[in-house]
Amino acid sequence: MYEFTIIVPVYNEEENLQRVEKELLAYTQIATKKTSILFVNDGSKDNSQALIEDICNRNQAFHFISFKENRGLSAAIKAGFDYAESPLVGYIDSDLQTDPKDFNLLLEHIGEYDLVTGVRADRKDKFVKNMSSKIANGIRRAFTHDGMDDTGCPLKVIKTDYAKRIPMFKGLHRFLPAMILLQNGKIVQIPVKHFPRMAGTAKFGLWNRLIGPLMDCFAYLWMKKKYINYEIKSKG
Repeated sequence: MYEFTIIVPVYNEEENLQRVEKELLAYTQIATKKTSILFVNDGSKDNSQALIEDICNRNQAFHFISFKENRGLSAAIKAGFDYAESPLVGYIDSDLQTDPKDFNLLLEHIGEYDLVTGVRADRKDKFVKNMSSKIANGIRRAFTHDGMDDTGCPLKVIKTDYAKRIPMFKGLHRFLPAMILLQNGKIVQIPVKHFPRMAGTAKFGLWNRLIGPLMDCFAYLWMKKKYINYEIKSKG
């Protein structure tokens, strides 16, 4: 029985997948929780699916689901949450700009908290990407008051019960900490390493780092107003 599932959203990442296999396989050998890997192929148009199937066939702890068509990062993460069976779930981007070994840092805190997210303390992205992300994070904090500096960091660990109750819609992957707070959960951010992208191309441009997140903030406010939260006192 696996204790932790790492979701790996994939969209046209054939150049990265061999390295993803190597790094995540190495992590499973040192993970502090028994770990499985779940690829979510978000309708890739390159050779990603064939490579994913090869990886899963030769590694017992690796599994996949594949979308019929591209549905976006939030949908891929939501599908991973839906299909995960372990008590803990996390995710990492397939560009591996974050280090899987840092999951152990996050897992140290998950007992006390319901979501632990990485914060990229020394980002290796280009100036425009860094500045647009900082602006977007500032806008989001003003709307959500979640206190998080870097919700776009693709390294998170969440208790699965909380993850499955998140009503995801497009763009809401940036609001995972805020959605845990709506469930009266506890969240914390931990500094993690960050690296330049080694292969492939970024899937987000200036539009969906600034204008998209601003529009999503209004969607979040609507969600917050309508959100239903309850706790079971007893059952029989």
